[in-house]
Amino acid sequence: MLFKQQVLLRQKLFVLGSLAIGSLLYLVARVGSLDRLQPLCPIDGRFGPRGQEEIPLRALQFKRGLLHEFRKGKKGGTRALLEMLNLHPAVVKASQEIHFFDNDENYAKGIEWYRKKMPFSYPHQITIEKSPAYFITEEVPERIYKMNSSIKLLIIVREPTTRAISDYTQVLEGKERKNKTYYKFEKLAIDPNTCEVNTKYKAVRTSIYTKHLERWLKYFPVEQFHIVDGDRLITEPLPELQLVERFLNLPPRISQYNLYFNATRGFYCLRFNIVFNKCLAGSKGRIHPEVDTSVITKLRKFFHPFNQKFYQITGRTFNWP
Repeated sequence: MLFKQQVLLRQKLFVLGSLAIGSLLYLVARVGSLDRLQPLCPIDGRFGPRGQEEIPLRALQFKRGLLHEFRKGKKGGTRALLEMLNLHPAVVKASQEIHFFDNDENYAKGIEWYRKKMPFSYPHQITIEKSPAYFITEEVPERIYKMNSSIKLLIIVREPTTRAISDYTQVLEGKERKNKTYYKFEKLAIDPNTCEVNTKYKAVRTSIYTKHLERWLKYFPVEQFHIVDGDRLITEPLPELQLVERFLNLPPRISQYNLYFNATRGFYCLRFNIVFNKCLAGSKGRIHPEVDTSVITKLRKFFHPFNQKFYQITGRTFNWP
């Protein structure tokens, strides 16, 4: 679908989605009468009685200097991917998340309102907009299909357990800024009544990638999707960006010259030219709190069958445990 803005013509619009926040699909953990007769979950017991399971946020702040005790990581990686693709001269990005298709109030304003939120672009350029909630919001696939059924879609994913912890970490930091306490990840991710993964916890639901993708496949063929490996984008971004260039039928322009590793930040920064460099904001590459290994193992086991189905549908396999 073509969008005209003043005198310039927009050739294509690519929607970039990722697994980030919120979800309307989730699995319901079974809690029957026999479950209620079981003793407390052993995992739950290791984190103290209720009222003692909250994280002392100032202690977390202190530990941020001890990098060996934490793991770094972005949540979904949409911002990193968007900024990296903006290295290409034929790509123009929307500077902010528009939230047109996932927000009922914005969607009611109509396509003209959406078009005006897009940046100027020339006929040889494409425009990319990303709103992470697009991928996981139930109404979005049909709304995008009605706008443009031939649109190309990028989805960036990370190892599901890591993504869930990263999701939690972002919320935790928000609480910290307000000087509030927050439950430990283990208390949220594991249902104390069943000792099973708490599928009502949003960070867990969001990481069940295949459940969301199946909803999109009711409207778009799998060939219109490209899956970006968010973990590889952190450690080895160039090959991932080259795959995206090919998917979008762009001439290869992004090279190793455009990417350099910043040891202080712990991830790659961008070099547009000899004068202009750019690193992502300091909120990217958040330091993850330590999580009990038994909980990580339980989550990985839970996600495994969903991951296998995701590999089968997309035709791309990841090195996820």
